[in-house]
Amino acid sequence: RARTMHPAAGSFPPDEEPLIEESTVTRYSQHKPSDRLHGTYVIFFLLGIGSLLPWNFFITAKHYWMYKLQNCSDQAGPAGQAATSDLQDFFESYISIASTVPSVLCLIGNFLLVNKVPASVRILSSLFVMLAVFLVITVLVKVDTSTWTTRFFALTVVCVVIVSGASTVFASSIFGLSSCFPMKNLQALISGQAMGGTISAVASLIDLAAAADVTDSALAYFLTADIFIVICVMVYLLLPRLEYSRYYMSSQKESPSLATVPPDSSAEDEAEPGDTTNTSFLAKSTSIPPLRPILQKTALLGFCLFYVFFISIIIFPSLSSNIESVSKSSGSLWSTKYFVPLTSFLLYNLADWCGRQITAWIQVPGPKSKLLPILVLLRTVFLPLFILSNYQPRAHIQTVVFNRDVYPVVFTVLLGLSNGYLGTLVIIYGPKIVPKELAEAAGVVMTFYLMLGLAVGSACSILIVHLV
Repeated sequence: RARTMHPAAGSFPPDEEPLIEESTVTRYSQHKPSDRLHGTYVIFFLLGIGSLLPWNFFITAKHYWMYKLQNCSDQAGPAGQAATSDLQDFFESYISIASTVPSVLCLIGNFLLVNKVPASVRILSSLFVMLAVFLVITVLVKVDTSTWTTRFFALTVVCVVIVSGASTVFASSIFGLSSCFPMKNLQALISGQAMGGTISAVASLIDLAAAADVTDSALAYFLTADIFIVICVMVYLLLPRLEYSRYYMSSQKESPSLATVPPDSSAEDEAEPGDTTNTSFLAKSTSIPPLRPILQKTALLGFCLFYVFFISIIIFPSLSSNIESVSKSSGSLWSTKYFVPLTSFLLYNLADWCGRQITAWIQVPGPKSKLLPILVLLRTVFLPLFILSNYQPRAHIQTVVFNRDVYPVVFTVLLGLSNGYLGTLVIIYGPKIVPKELAEAAGVVMTFYLMLGLAVGSACSILIVHLV
């Protein structure tokens, strides 16, 4: 679920400087080609969308999951109804746990294998696994599961576990690959990730409006995901065929970015322009990158990243998507059909995208500022704001303070903006404050903090939802 690394100072223009410094021989012995028709930029943008596509398509198809999980309540007795009601009410929380916990484990595995298994193998295998799982989900759309709803739910959770693990390997691998490209391509990857949620929300709205039947809408929706994963495979295979890409990918092979460095490395936070750090130890290695110097330097930023996504996953989608329009009883299309897709999913993803885009121009507060953790901790206030909105069903806290539709709209926009801005800002800073040769490894570690926040937050979201 994220994200980026910041270029170190050097002789390139800001948007053309590789994150991992090239060797002197490579840099001056080859003519640096241009990115014709912005082909590489577009490819990284599409791969960015694909890296978060499974998660976005799973959580945005709320109407479809509610339809599938209510079918047995039409035919089962009271016990069956109770079980199904539980699946419906807490579905997002269950899916969040099934998505984030295996993602943490796969991220650790990817860190251990990053110097042992080629990036192309990790990227293509994860894409094919995602495609296979989504094809299964697409086929199940038209299968009558009303007599085995609980087993269908269990199968869905297994699919989420598999596809989330694969997408985590894909996302972290593609970020590792992009570390040898100029910063503008990293920005394309970040923009693509943020745009993925918006695209899934828009696709869901279009399918809802165009199809009268829920299953027809879901079929078109998941077919869109299948097609996009195939597009990701095709554009990734196209990447090494572009001269611009070959230039930077060949430099990565000659000077691997994840190298073994002494654990007590005393390199400065940022090398001066023109500084030639001793890279005699940057020989090819299959060793695991050292963790201690990375953890020491990124501890505070890691906590900030953990807490940003801890709060976000508790609220979105478990709380936010269950906030109903106060005029739902009117029966209007806005209040019954489009309120949640628009105010929860589309608004949040648009705001998140805007927050990430702002970091391209504004990067304050700085990585060592005391204001940064304060802003991160202030996001805790979103919890009572959403709980006291028109969340339904309510079992314990009956008071609804914010009883107008405009309140959850404003809260969702602020939640998305702060998530996109602060989350991306912290990830930008992580690889920037460690020695250059540890930049990619630091990026993986920062992603681990992010996934840990999502995993712990998704577990807590079930508790919060039960308490409400």
